[in-house]
Amino acid sequence: MPKTTQLRTYTVRDGLLDEWVRRWESDIVPLRLELGFEIGGAWIDRERNQFVWLISYDGPETFTERNALYWSSPARKDMDLDPDDYLVSTDDRTVERSY
Repeated sequence: MPKTTQLRTYTVRDGLLDEWVRRWESDIVPLRLELGFEIGGAWIDRERNQFVWLISYDGPETFTERNALYWSSPARKDMDLDPDDYLVSTDDRTVERSY
């Protein structure tokens, strides 16, 4: 399968941006990496209370199939992390590198 990259923009609930970033770094990133995803970077937009990051997958499955594996994994369930507790909205866009 070709490499798929998503640009993800999350609008975070007021007062929870730093806590979300800590949870993302400590819980989400290690499992994503373990499952073969690549993290292309992450940025905080404090003015808009947003968290922006790039995630890619280049493996035998589609991004969608691998993402489903992430969400159904026992490790993900053990995180006790419901994104709805932190996020007001999400915007996930599949993007292609042009430069």
